[in-house]
Amino acid sequence: MIKVLVVDDHDVVRSGLTVLLTAELGIEVVGQAADGPSASAEAERLGPDVVLLDIDLCGTDGIAVAAGLAERLPACRVLMLTALDRPGHLRRALAAGAAGYLLKSTAPARIADAVRRIAAGGRVIDDRMRGEERTGPCPLTDKEAEALRLAAGGAHSREIAAELFLSVGTVRNRLSSAVGKLHARTLVDAVRIATHQGWL
Repeated sequence: MIKVLVVDDHDVVRSGLTVLLTAELGIEVVGQAADGPSASAEAERLGPDVVLLDIDLCGTDGIAVAAGLAERLPACRVLMLTALDRPGHLRRALAAGAAGYLLKSTAPARIADAVRRIAAGGRVIDDRMRGEERTGPCPLTDKEAEALRLAAGGAHSREIAAELFLSVGTVRNRLSSAVGKLHARTLVDAVRIATHQGWL
């Protein structure tokens, strides 16, 4: 019997996945969690074979949870099930130790099959994301990404400077550098590229 912990911050999704997996032969849902800290605590308490884990969680995001589980419970395998179809999230999840990455639009039978394959030691990547795990790392420095993230939220250079305790000139230099590194035409284009790649 494959023991599964289902982690998602939406009650209806969590309940639906539990019903789906409980109906499958050889799979038992041993617990549920709605946020990052609860997911980690429940995994340590229940010792599941597979944790079905969303990325976008309160408290601690799913990628950080996956990294913690890989360190503390190496026998526990993680399958990310998320709406985030960005290459950067896929690469970060795999680097954190996740054994699989599926999008939430995946057919129910495919989710159950992925749980079985991951429990058996395999790796599963959504067909729509295949190949994305091999694209390059983020070219931005942490400081450039931070400035670009604030710009993506609608902040102007003066507001970003006040937020980061920097001069307006320094902020403009970081944003200009980010635009250049991403081969973007404009700041808006740079935000679009970095967001799509999952770098913000």
